[in-house]
Amino acid sequence: LTHKLEGEELRTFLTQVPNWENYYDRQILRHWSFIDFQRPLKFANAVAEIAEQEGHHPNIEFGWGYVRIVIWTHAINGLSKNDFILAAKIDAIVTG
Repeated sequence: LTHKLEGEELRTFLTQVPNWENYYDRQILRHWSFIDFQRPLKFANAVAEIAEQEGHHPNIEFGWGYVRIVIWTHAINGLSKNDFILAAKIDAIVTG
């Protein structure tokens, strides 16, 4: 079982994904806006592919013009290093 990030260790990881919002030190979330329905669908599918490769699955909500992703490690009801790795890989879809 992975360990739950807390305190200074958690704050250090949060600086690595500055576009993600810290939700009560238990989850990180991010929202993207799009101009249609097709782009969010493609983005959500790309995130799903990464999640499958990582074996770590975020909550993905999407619809016309938006995608919202929430990440946390369910087993520890908090944030682990794997959550931040996944967030960085999701960010790379957008910037890459």
